[in-house]
Amino acid sequence: MSKSLRNTFLVHAVVAVLAGLPMLIVPGRWLDVFGWMPIDPIMTRLVGAALLALGWGSFRGWRAAVRGDVEILIQVEAVFTVLSTLALLRHLTGGSWPWYVWAMFIVFLLFAIAWIYHLVRK
Repeated sequence: MSKSLRNTFLVHAVVAVLAGLPMLIVPGRWLDVFGWMPIDPIMTRLVGAALLALGWGSFRGWRAAVRGDVEILIQVEAVFTVLSTLALLRHLTGGSWPWYVWAMFIVFLLFAIAWIYHLVRK
């Protein structure tokens, strides 16, 4: 497995845990830091759980030795990040949003590009 793919898995695992853990444990306090209120704590916790699950998958991908063992995971990561990028873009084109929404868009876009690159590179 290539070093760049391993690095992508590692960076994604760290970002997913850093974003997902506070969303799962303290959704109101975490989103209040960004002034993102009111929130639905149930949906926020579900998104946090999903991010942690993807982070776990990326951790397992980082530890894998053979690319064939992570092919499906790369596809899942690519689909998730592309759809997230499109979802954020839909909102960003229709209004004025704070800097952190744009930052989320850029992070998802960079991961989408990285996963697609690794998907077609084989």
